[in-house]
Amino acid sequence: MQCPPQVSYRHNMAATRTIELRTKIPGPRSQEVLERKLRAVANAKTIALPVVAAAARGATITDVDGNVLIDFTGGVGCLNVGHAHPRVIEAVQEQAARFMHTDFTVVPYELYVSLAERLLERAPFSGPAKAAFFNAGTEAVENAVKFARLATRRPAVIAFEGAFHGRTLLSMTLTSRPHPYKTGMGPFAPEVYRAPFPQDYRGPDWASALEELKQLFVTQVAADQIAAILIEPVQGEGGFLAAPRAYMHGLRAICDEHGIVLIVDEVQTGFARTGKLFAIEHYGIEPDLITLAKSIAGGLPLSGVLGKAEIMDAAHDGAVGGTYVGNPVAQAAALAVLDVIDEEGLCDRAVEIGETIRSRMLAWQDRFPAIGDVRGLGAMLAIELVHDRATKEPAPELAERVISAAAERGLLLLKAGIYSNCIRVLCPLVIGDAELDEALAVWEEALAATLH
Repeated sequence: MQCPPQVSYRHNMAATRTIELRTKIPGPRSQEVLERKLRAVANAKTIALPVVAAAARGATITDVDGNVLIDFTGGVGCLNVGHAHPRVIEAVQEQAARFMHTDFTVVPYELYVSLAERLLERAPFSGPAKAAFFNAGTEAVENAVKFARLATRRPAVIAFEGAFHGRTLLSMTLTSRPHPYKTGMGPFAPEVYRAPFPQDYRGPDWASALEELKQLFVTQVAADQIAAILIEPVQGEGGFLAAPRAYMHGLRAICDEHGIVLIVDEVQTGFARTGKLFAIEHYGIEPDLITLAKSIAGGLPLSGVLGKAEIMDAAHDGAVGGTYVGNPVAQAAALAVLDVIDEEGLCDRAVEIGETIRSRMLAWQDRFPAIGDVRGLGAMLAIELVHDRATKEPAPELAERVISAAAERGLLLLKAGIYSNCIRVLCPLVIGDAELDEALAVWEEALAATLH
């Protein structure tokens, strides 16, 4: 379902610059805080960008040194409606003043039911469907697998090469990339199998990937033992790879043939990022379960599983839950997020942003041989950097240098990809045209400075 456009972001392109750099990046106050962090915070919590936030609004972050930067990281995809959206702040404050916690299964509250109803109205299910809420994306994934196993009475789960599904035991097992997410963490959860993810740039193509999936039923696990197949419509950490439409239709057919639950992980792709509320809407197929998190609550911890009622209701009493799951403050924020997406037309805005960024990225690809690929869906886009277009040898050090050069100029970017050689876009969808143009100009400057 398309969101109705009601707000214009076409600000005056001659507007005053958004980026304001008062110090070098990092500034002295940021450096001081980061030095304190080294003494007080576990070393595993490494910092991607040396900027300590003091305030944030819309598509910008102001650091403790007074520098104003444009944010293309979006809290790793949590801020589709932007930092500190007034509607979200108001909803959070109002709910916090009423009550902040009861545990829904002890003393229920209407917000939980209202959010379930709102999401299910928009979810791509043709029949009865239900919802359950949790805290983080990893919890949504683990509980979706619980629902699938209880519904099918089967143990096995198939995930994909390049997938990222979380950091708790089962979701970490489902995650593909060994380092840093899985190094030293074994033994992992049993009965998890892995299939190739189709892609145009490095392969395999969609038809070959489907054949390899079918062969997996012969060589690794019988189809009648598989509870679920879990897939991201657009791989996030895997490098913003959009699954081909033909593959998704083939996957749906395989699941139907063998009674396998198709779980679509929309943790990063959901809530207008790709130009539709759910990315699976681009594919014209119906999933059995959908996992949600990140931008669902504008930066507050909340996740959910939406699914066909017969699967959701297969879980016995007490099979899923937790003390804080579906907390009322985050759910109030989530209802406000849905209002903002609709009232400000952020699905259509994501399409506009994506078209603008993709055209610039393609121009960069013509200019810079190190950009091997441009890809994505809607406003979920990335470039992949390589040493040689013929060999496609990954160039993670170039990605790191571009990101550092951009940060020095006031633009915050993030890496992605199994080789850490992609630079992705997760900018807030409320970014104005002038801010967007400024950010892309800075990114191009960083590319020119690094890839000359």
